[in-house]
Amino acid sequence: MAEPEEVQGIPAPEGDTQLIETDYEIGQDNLEGQVGPFGFDIHNPVFMISALSIVAFVFYALALPEQASSLFGAMRPWLTSTFDWFFMSAANIFVIFCLALIVSPYGAVRLGGTDAEPDFTYMGWFAMLFAAGMGIGLMFFGVLEPVYHMAVSQPLGTPSPFDADGNLIPENVARAKEMGLAATIYHWGLHPWAIYAVVALALALFSYNKGLPLTIRSAFYPIFGEKVWGWTGHIIDIIAVFATLFGLATSLGFGAQQANAGLNHVFGVPIDTTVQVILITLITGVALFSVLRGLDGGVKLLSEINMGIAALLLLFVLFAGPTLMIFTDFGQGLLAYAKDIIPLSNPIGRTDDSYRDGWTAFYWAWWISWSPFVGMFIARVSRGRTVREFIICVLLIPSLVCVLWMAVFGGVAIDQVISDPSGSLVKAQVIDSYNPPLSLFAMLEGLPLASITSVIAIVLVIVFFVTSSDSGSLVIDTITAGGKVDAPVPQRVFWATFEGAVAIVLLIGGGLSALQAMVISTGLPFTLVLLVMCWAIWKGLRTEPR
Repeated sequence: MAEPEEVQGIPAPEGDTQLIETDYEIGQDNLEGQVGPFGFDIHNPVFMISALSIVAFVFYALALPEQASSLFGAMRPWLTSTFDWFFMSAANIFVIFCLALIVSPYGAVRLGGTDAEPDFTYMGWFAMLFAAGMGIGLMFFGVLEPVYHMAVSQPLGTPSPFDADGNLIPENVARAKEMGLAATIYHWGLHPWAIYAVVALALALFSYNKGLPLTIRSAFYPIFGEKVWGWTGHIIDIIAVFATLFGLATSLGFGAQQANAGLNHVFGVPIDTTVQVILITLITGVALFSVLRGLDGGVKLLSEINMGIAALLLLFVLFAGPTLMIFTDFGQGLLAYAKDIIPLSNPIGRTDDSYRDGWTAFYWAWWISWSPFVGMFIARVSRGRTVREFIICVLLIPSLVCVLWMAVFGGVAIDQVISDPSGSLVKAQVIDSYNPPLSLFAMLEGLPLASITSVIAIVLVIVFFVTSSDSGSLVIDTITAGGKVDAPVPQRVFWATFEGAVAIVLLIGGGLSALQAMVISTGLPFTLVLLVMCWAIWKGLRTEPR
């Protein structure tokens, strides 16, 4: 058999591995050409159906805004209340599947072949996994979620520390604080990272070990065989494109709302949809500039800058706030999470609908929608690792980063609420009147140098917006180019533009509820794809030398 060769930037397997023999060549079904100065290289059915559907969606929402708003408003509560059990059961399966791989003999399989060596040192790899755990979500929910779960959503029926008049109930405080952090950790810990690990492992295994294109459809070769290059694979990739694009649009919508809230808090800019549309348009323009600069000159540089700024903000809040109490609450929150993870994961017989339907079902759909984006990034930096160390590190490193962020920002906010219920700005914005985008700035207002740190937070949100749009357009373009990682730049410009356009029409058509409705509706079919993907991974690992 001929020696495997590097294809489309994906290194050839090294050492003993079980290549999949197929006549398919990356890009063989692509349409290539030139329109004026712009070249294109697209996978015809996947790109055309995805692009035309997204364009049609944007025009529908703009042409019939009232009808679209009514539709989005009805979709979210119906989807979460009807399919909450499905999302929660699927997320549990992903965690169990990952844990099973860790203890199974398949954990010894090395991604890239038996002789493959890691492309990055442990420190470099950990840093990139750390980066994968950061994003707009942590900025938006870091203060909001721990405080809200402590006082309002009452997960597992935990009593609120406040009575109906807003007065503190001292005997309820300790347990409510624990549950506020535990219920937040549940949404940012093992379950979401198990979802990402499944997709990342599938992409890495079937590209690095099996020699197949770096697309979602490749993972299904053990089940469907050559049909993955036909309409079976087209449908899988189209679902992945829809899920990724609406998952990104949701994050961009959150980012625009939070940037608007920060500009209002610091500079008095009005909070309204028009300002948010202008923000998305301007920031998408910056993202397009980043796309044109390329990976090294664009998203990589911005990501490194943002990581540094985020770390400095985290350290400032940690040491400007009640540091010892933060560490104590961090430990107690982790212990409460370990104690309550099974009841929190139970999809049936629950009475805490506000938490289960309003938060958990949405989160699992959102993470599933984001999984092609984050999974492809993790796969690209994890060649040379064994399946066991890959899953352990992907589950633990980003989880700990997310948990630490929530413990610091949420811990300081909880302390402000409990210490001064009547004067706490956080309590006013999260508990008394639900205003999510302002929660972070309300917490910073209670610390020194609030005007400076608020500006830094706005910059962080905007740069996370840019890097998410840039990286997301790369992932979608790779899928719609049939696995090619060097497709013409104008295609990435197209996807980055329409990520912003979708975020705009969703904000116009219903705001936060519209964003959540679409991410749940696209996450639902992709959940089925991921469940089948687990079976495909197991079948693929069975043939690999260990």
